[in-house]
Amino acid sequence: MPNTPERPRRVRVRVQRDGPLLIEGPVEVVDESGRVSRADRFLVAVCTCRRSRMYPWCDTSHRRHARRRREDQEGEEGTA
Repeated sequence: MPNTPERPRRVRVRVQRDGPLLIEGPVEVVDESGRVSRADRFLVAVCTCRRSRMYPWCDTSHRRHARRRREDQEGEEGTA
């Protein structure tokens, strides 16, 4: 369905704590240098932590980092 003044397309963006932005696609993402990345998927995950090797798309790198942090905290509690 084309975007028209009578019927504009609504885009849904879901914000997740410690995770990516989930955007209903297709989308174009323009980074600070002006580079355009396109995705035709019905739902895309845009990285907000900048750890992704596929930036601007999320590759779930934030999960590995958060898991390590929790394990470190548990280890510190057990030694005190």
